[in-house]
Amino acid sequence: MSRYGAMFGPDITFLGVDRCDLDDATSLEGADVVIVGAPFDGGTSYRAGARFGPSAIRGTDYLPHDGSRPSLAMRVDALRDIRVVDAGDVEMFSGDAARSCRDLEVAVERIARAGAIPLVLGGDHTITWPDATAVARVHGWGRIGLIHFDAHADTGEITFGSLIGHGHPMRQLINSGAVRGDRFLQLGLRGYWPEPETLDWMAEQQMRSYEMTEITARGFDVCLTEALELALDDCDGIFLSVDVDVVDPGHAPGTGTPEPGGLSSRQLLDAVRRIAYEVPLLGVDVVEVAPAYDHAEITVMLANRVCLEVLSGIARRRRDDREGSRWDPARPLLDR
Repeated sequence: MSRYGAMFGPDITFLGVDRCDLDDATSLEGADVVIVGAPFDGGTSYRAGARFGPSAIRGTDYLPHDGSRPSLAMRVDALRDIRVVDAGDVEMFSGDAARSCRDLEVAVERIARAGAIPLVLGGDHTITWPDATAVARVHGWGRIGLIHFDAHADTGEITFGSLIGHGHPMRQLINSGAVRGDRFLQLGLRGYWPEPETLDWMAEQQMRSYEMTEITARGFDVCLTEALELALDDCDGIFLSVDVDVVDPGHAPGTGTPEPGGLSSRQLLDAVRRIAYEVPLLGVDVVEVAPAYDHAEITVMLANRVCLEVLSGIARRRRDDREGSRWDPARPLLDR
């Protein structure tokens, strides 16, 4: 498990943060968040290309890669106010999905056991199965709630003869007991899948899925508030999984299975910032960025900013916990 670096492209860290080596415990000392790449798209059912996501997410920005990003909204610099380090990519061979998922689970568990929050850059959504499993091994089987942003439920049973794929991770997590079905909250579902049999299975597991028609009718903030309350009930923290296809393809064209009618990029960024600030995060992944289908880096920039909003929310939460203060997004910028 020595540091692999980058599987594809130049060996750079996320916006210039320090490197770490998962085999060297001293390099993880004091780390609040450890970024790790999962360049795997062997689980895709339509367009491949998400293996290039980690490299693109790390490198896309118009600012210098200097390990500093002051947030206007949160008035913190997450890359400096908390310790964020980058472990590089896990070597993931798309021709051996089982081995790749096993190796990723080992890496993520190592990060969680070091007391840090793993932030995993995908890769297709297959990776949430090993990601959340590893976090559950450390924090308790069935003790983490899962907030899942996606156009698709990802609760299928088998695709093209395989039990491992980006349409299956949520079913695997629930079947294993790593995550409770009644603490599994999905936001942004839409389109023409899954079929009734899979929906029946989801109902039997007591999953709660907020389809876009409900979000539109009730309001996104109302649905998110309800989802967070449910996810934390009798759980110790949250695993956050963000599939960029939750966003409308007009805002995020660079993904493998685009579905019209999703959230705006603004809604997603506000939501992940709020989650990172309001609830204890135990793990995060950002998945399904396929740069080859992107235009003008729209999707890659969004994924990069999702990561930064999460990091800024974590940094501001910890600062406010120390100082006994409270961030208010409605206050004028210079008063925050």
